[in-house]
Amino acid sequence: MPQGGVVLALDRLDRVRDLDPGRWRAHVEAGVTTATLRRRARESGLDFPPDPGAAEQSQLGGMVATNAGGPHTFGHGPVSRWVTGLEVVLAPGELVTVGGPVRRDVAPYDLRSLLCGSEGTLGVVTAAWLRLVPAPDAELPVLARFADARAGCEAVLAVFAAGLQPAVLDFVDGRTLQAAGEGDGEGFALLAEAAGGRDEAAALRAGLVEVLREAGAVDVVAPEGRSEVEELWRWRSGLTYAVIAARGGKVSEDLAVPVERLDEALAGARAVADRHGLESCAWGHAGDGIVHATFLVDPADAAKLERAAAAAHDVVVLGYALGGTGSGEHGVGLVKRDAVASRTPDALLTAQRAIKDALDPKGLLNPGKKLPVAGRP
Repeated sequence: MPQGGVVLALDRLDRVRDLDPGRWRAHVEAGVTTATLRRRARESGLDFPPDPGAAEQSQLGGMVATNAGGPHTFGHGPVSRWVTGLEVVLAPGELVTVGGPVRRDVAPYDLRSLLCGSEGTLGVVTAAWLRLVPAPDAELPVLARFADARAGCEAVLAVFAAGLQPAVLDFVDGRTLQAAGEGDGEGFALLAEAAGGRDEAAALRAGLVEVLREAGAVDVVAPEGRSEVEELWRWRSGLTYAVIAARGGKVSEDLAVPVERLDEALAGARAVADRHGLESCAWGHAGDGIVHATFLVDPADAAKLERAAAAAHDVVVLGYALGGTGSGEHGVGLVKRDAVASRTPDALLTAQRAIKDALDPKGLLNPGKKLPVAGRP
C-alpha cells in the first residue's frame, strides 16, 4: 500500500443470510463468491446475472465496491442495478444500513448508488440485499466471425439498428483469436447471447443470425446442445489465460467509448502499443463500447513492463479523446488515478473530494485510491 495501513479481508463473511424465491431477493454477506450466489439462485429457479469472471474467487463485496460488470452487463446492467440495499461500515466505525429489501427508496440521498463503485474509499460493505429474477428458460449463444475489426464494429451498430437486445454482445479481436490458436491475427469475432423464454430466445437468436450475416459475417455458428454451449463459454472465459501464455504476462487496461467509436478505440489502442514497441490484443464488451486493451509482456523484463505502464496511461487518455472515459469496468485505483483526475473538471473533483471528506474525514479508507488526496496531479 502506498501509505502503509492494514488490509481488511472479508472472505469469512460468507453466509447467504436469506434467499427468498417467492420474493425474488437475497441477503448476502460480502465474502460470498459469485459462483456460490449464482448457484444458490439457480437452485431456486432464479438468476443473478452479473458475473465479472473468476466466479470462484470474485466476492460480492468486491463486486459492489467496483460496480463490476462482465459479458452480461449489456443486457442486464452492472451490479449496482441489482443492489437494493447495503450493510456498510462508515467512519468512525458505525455499522449502518442503506436501503434494504425494498425495491425502491427515494427518501434519502442515494448513498447506495454512491457506494457502488466507490472502490472502498467511502465505506466497507459487509452485506447486500440483491434483486433476483426468474432464470431464463433458454440461453442461446451466437458466434459470428468477420474479416476485420471494421466489419465487426459495423455489425454491432447493425444489431442496435435492428432493435435487437441480446444479453451479451462481446467482441474478440484477431490477435486475441491468434493467441487462442485461431487465425492469423487479422479476423474479428462477435459473441452474442439470446436469453429468455424458449420461443423468445429462439426468435431473438434467429434475428441475430440474420443481422450478423447481412452485416458481412464470414461465418456464423449458433450452437444448441448444452455441451456445445458450455464449450463456447469455456473458450470465452479462457481467452485471458491464452493471452497470458503467449508471453508469460500481460498488462491490461479498459476504456469505454460511445459504441459508434469502437473501431477507432481499437485502432487507437493498437497505435499506442506500436508507439511503445509492444505486442497487443483486445477483447471486450462491444455493446457497451468497453475495450480491454492488452499489452503482452515478459514479467521478468523490467523495461517492457515500464513501457506497458506508459501505454496503459495512454489508453486512459485515448478513452477521453474519443468522447468516452478512462474506465468502464475495471475502476481507477492508484494506477489510473492521476490520468483520470487530470481529465476531470475542477468542479467535479471538488465535489468528489467533498463527498470523500464527509464520509471519511480522516482519509483512512483505501487512502490514495480513486481520487487525488489534494489538488490536481
